[in-house]
Amino acid sequence: MTDLPNLSGPNVEPISGYAKNLVILLHGYGANGDDLIGLANPLSEFLPNTAFISPNAPYPCAQNPFGGLQWFDVWEGDSRDRLTQIELASATIDEFINVELEKRSLLDKNLALLGFSQGTMLSLHVGVRRSKCPAGILGYSGRLEAPEKLATDLIVRPPVMLIHGEEDPLLSIDLMQAAADELRENGVKVDTHSRPGLAHGIDQEGIMLGAEFLSRIFEINH
Repeated sequence: MTDLPNLSGPNVEPISGYAKNLVILLHGYGANGDDLIGLANPLSEFLPNTAFISPNAPYPCAQNPFGGLQWFDVWEGDSRDRLTQIELASATIDEFINVELEKRSLLDKNLALLGFSQGTMLSLHVGVRRSKCPAGILGYSGRLEAPEKLATDLIVRPPVMLIHGEEDPLLSIDLMQAAADELRENGVKVDTHSRPGLAHGIDQEGIMLGAEFLSRIFEINH
C-alpha cells in the first residue's frame, strides 16, 4: 500500500495537562485546520480534560490556492475515482487517530469525531468503520458518502448528531435527512437538528447543541 500522508495541525490541550477525552476536528473543502480549532474554546467550557486537534488535509485545493486544502477533490473524476480518494483520505485519518489516541493513552471510547462539510463526510465514513467504537460523531453541514456501501462496510455504531443550515446553498439540508435515514436503517442512533436561516456554516446554537452531545457521549456531568 502507498505510504499514507502524515497529518498535523493546531491543537488545544486541557489546562490540567491530562486528557481524558479527545475530539478530532475535520475541516471542510478549501479550508485548513485553523478553520475549526477555534471551536475548542467554547467547547472546552463543557468538556474539561478534553484535548482538541484539527489536522490539516494533506492536499492543496485548486479552488482556494491561498492556503486552502482538501481531503479529496470534489470536482474531478467519476464516482469510482471519488470513492478511491475518500478511502485514501479515510485511511490517512484512521492512522492519525490511532497515533493521537496512543500518544495520550486513550481508547476509542474516549474519542469523538467532529466534522464540517467535507470533514463531516469523512467523520461518518471513518467513524463507523473503526475496529472499536468511538464515543460519537458530530457532523455539521455534510452528507453520507457511498451510502450503498454502508451496510457491508459498517463495523461499529457510534451515536451521531447531525446539524445543518436550512438555507445551505452548497449542500442541501435534504442531504442531512438522507444520511440520517441511511444510518438509522443500519442501526445507528442519529439525532438531527436543522438551523433556520443558516447557510453553509456553524452558528452559536449549533455549537451549544454539539457541546451538549459531546458532554453526553463522554458522560460529563455539569
